[in-house]
Amino acid sequence: MEGIGWIGAIIIGGIAGWIAEQIMKSDHNLIVNILLGIAGAVVLNALLFFIVGGTLGGIIGQLIIAVIGACLLIWIYRLVKSRT
Repeated sequence: MEGIGWIGAIIIGGIAGWIAEQIMKSDHNLIVNILLGIAGAVVLNALLFFIVGGTLGGIIGQLIIAVIGACLLIWIYRLVKSRT
């Protein structure tokens, strides 16, 4: 989450995790939402950087990236959990 800072990353991560939780119809607590949002943003930013050479900037761009990344992480978790 480039240029946002730690507090901004926590706030955006929490919002993104909550939005992803609503989209994916899952049930998590606040800490998991923040972690999912931040981890989702990190994962998707890294993927976009290697594929396209850049990423979306600004708060709204990072929120979109974090929501999509968190949804991706929830989907991967469900996929792995269903196979065990």
